[in-house]
Amino acid sequence: MPIRLSLCLFATLLAATSHADELSPGKPLPRTGDEIVVCGQLFHTTAPVVTWMDPGGYDAYRVERRFSPWERAEWDESKEDASLDSPNRYSLRKETLTPEAIERLRGGGWSLDELQGVVDQFVLHYDVCGVSRRCFQVLHDARCLSVHFMVDIDGTIYQTLDLKERAWHATTSNGRSVGVEIAHIGAYTAKTRQTLDRWYTTDPDGRVRLTVPERIGNGIGGLGVRSPDFVGRPARNELVVGEIQGTQLYQYDFTAEQYDSLTKLTATLCRVFPNLKCTYPQDSSGEVFPRKLDDPELRAYQGVLGHYHIQDNKTDPGPALNWRRIVGGAQQLLNNAEGG
Repeated sequence: MPIRLSLCLFATLLAATSHADELSPGKPLPRTGDEIVVCGQLFHTTAPVVTWMDPGGYDAYRVERRFSPWERAEWDESKEDASLDSPNRYSLRKETLTPEAIERLRGGGWSLDELQGVVDQFVLHYDVCGVSRRCFQVLHDARCLSVHFMVDIDGTIYQTLDLKERAWHATTSNGRSVGVEIAHIGAYTAKTRQTLDRWYTTDPDGRVRLTVPERIGNGIGGLGVRSPDFVGRPARNELVVGEIQGTQLYQYDFTAEQYDSLTKLTATLCRVFPNLKCTYPQDSSGEVFPRKLDDPELRAYQGVLGHYHIQDNKTDPGPALNWRRIVGGAQQLLNNAEGG
């Protein structure tokens, strides 16, 4: 046998042996901790992610309430104690499916191609809960609602459902959207802005700091967040004043950690879902549109948007959200990925 052929055969056998070793029965597949789950597949975000399958995660597939006493957590007790309407907090994305497709997909067996043909909106909310731990308690245990992602004040992304599921977070857009609840106490009118005084304080050096009330934050790390010794500060120190739905609102900014994770999550979703455009509703000067989109506009819209763009009785994610920072940063990440 010629030496060159022998070397090629040896290289082939070595590669096959190495591949077989990689796929050996019982060998675990390592995760890096930045992956989200879409149709059972993992996609990197480069941000910290805790899924519903991980220790410390929040599982919206569970019927029992997460934060009730265990002996009162099951459905019969939950229905009685919390007046919940359904044991499930999610459903099938069936709005655009044919009857045949519904029968085929009702068990959850979406392919990525099929889901890519459905999802074209990414809806941003603030949770009015302050931390993601409290958000899940309110959504899942008390309101019989769900959302795909929560982004905590320390930037941790919690995924509660596979994105193939129809989460209950944005009424008419539920069937076509992915939703995220950003941990934040919210935006307030001049008459109600005293709520902010319970959540923010000014340090002697003049910097504003998050002060999670003890009744809310008595969880992981004392603040109810994953990062030990975390100190949360608004990305902009000054109070932001802006108009949403024709009402003047006061709001502190989101944290720099949240902006970083939201930017990376947005870029990831826009890359996974080709019909999800990396843009937001804006006027001719590039400023975010501060009201609900009219119905034809909303039906035609594909991209990132706020809860208030969908419902005229909502104001989240509020006037402080820096849309250009998130969407512009996500576009830069996508451009860099294409260039690489």
